[in-house]
Amino acid sequence: MKDRNHDEAMAEIYREDPAYAFELLNSIFEDGDQSELLIALRQMTKAFGGVQAVAEQAHLNQTQLYRTLSPTGNPALSSFSAILKAMGMQLSVQPIHSPEHDLAGV
Repeated sequence: MKDRNHDEAMAEIYREDPAYAFELLNSIFEDGDQSELLIALRQMTKAFGGVQAVAEQAHLNQTQLYRTLSPTGNPALSSFSAILKAMGMQLSVQPIHSPEHDLAGV
């Protein structure tokens, strides 16, 4: 029996349960950890068709996608949005529901 590496195992989980992938990304956004975000997106790229397919759908070349999602990557908002869209996701903004963030009783 051949052992799979962690990225391959996570890609399989994301393929089987896309809702988990969405929840994980939202959790990472809440924490604000960019390195963790890039790791998850690299794993999700494998789950959502591979680098070539995601790059084509995001209108990026493969090298650009690799660089964007590398550990030293710093994706522009347009690239990040395109990558998410290629995976069937989008960015959204939600209010923070806590007393210190309430705006004039709104």
